[in-house]
Amino acid sequence: MGYVLLIIGIALVFDFINGMHDSANSIATVVSTRVLSPLVAVFWAAFFNFVAAFVFGTAVAKTIGSGLIDVSVVNSDVVLGGLCGAIVWNLITWYFGIPSSSSHALIGGYAGAAVARVGVRAIIAGMAWVKTLAFIVLSPLLGMTAGFFLMVAVSWIFHRTPYGSVDRWFRRAQLGSAAAFSLSHGTNDAQKTMGIIASLLVANEALFRQPGSFLHFMHLPDMKTIPWWIILSAHAAIGLGTLTGGWRIVRTMGSRITKLKPFSGFCAETGAAGTVILASVLGIPVSTTHTITGAVIGVGATQRVSAVRWGVAGRIVYAWILTIPMAGAIGALAYGLLSAIAH
Repeated sequence: MGYVLLIIGIALVFDFINGMHDSANSIATVVSTRVLSPLVAVFWAAFFNFVAAFVFGTAVAKTIGSGLIDVSVVNSDVVLGGLCGAIVWNLITWYFGIPSSSSHALIGGYAGAAVARVGVRAIIAGMAWVKTLAFIVLSPLLGMTAGFFLMVAVSWIFHRTPYGSVDRWFRRAQLGSAAAFSLSHGTNDAQKTMGIIASLLVANEALFRQPGSFLHFMHLPDMKTIPWWIILSAHAAIGLGTLTGGWRIVRTMGSRITKLKPFSGFCAETGAAGTVILASVLGIPVSTTHTITGAVIGVGATQRVSAVRWGVAGRIVYAWILTIPMAGAIGALAYGLLSAIAH
């Protein structure tokens, strides 16, 4: 029982690191346009990360918990190995300032650990994997398309309005778009940790079955309903992580890909938020990093192709391609070490 509680704690640490790692995605545009200071921006983002607990349900958590990996082959070592794979890869990319995907790191680590235990039969063949892998490509493209067309629309609507008026209006509007993106980030990313914790409890449901036990509230026989204590814990952890900031990645997202102004920041955040919220409602775990990066590129491309620093964007793409296999390899190695220690 103590081992399971330890793993839940580590899962929440991952969620905290996820918030720290991805806080830049939520605040980089609003900081780079100087609408909010970095300190105020992280509090703004953290608040909406937590509020997301009450908005969009748990469809993504159920996909992570039971749609990708066969829960019957999951044990505590698989979950911990998967978390280790995700945490190690996240810290590597955080250290080098590369906005990789915490979501795909978790999926890769979890899958790698499960495959290390029983082979490829651990993977559930079905639409959940198809949608998840497809959105590695689709989410940045959708974000890019939405950002591009919003930018075109805004430019056309306000082309006769004095720039000073446009700037003042969009400085206010960007508060709403930053909140919307933080809300979408919280609902999609926190649910991934919920799914991991839920699958761990289903795999160990016998430990908490006794009605008289003070931990009976942790008894979870299936993935049909995610308990509120898991939901609130995950959102609190990601919100607290966001408060720590991700200053290395803020610089990459906010200024190194393309220069942003309040109206272009509004378009990027709104386009990305709409994409992530759509995916969340459909139960698809997506990368908020992929999506906001695509939206920023789409906004930059409306000025001219050279306005986007494609070298930086290309380096980010390499990290995306590597994330699932590298996290999977680390997760498999971690499972092997944990099982060897146990025996």
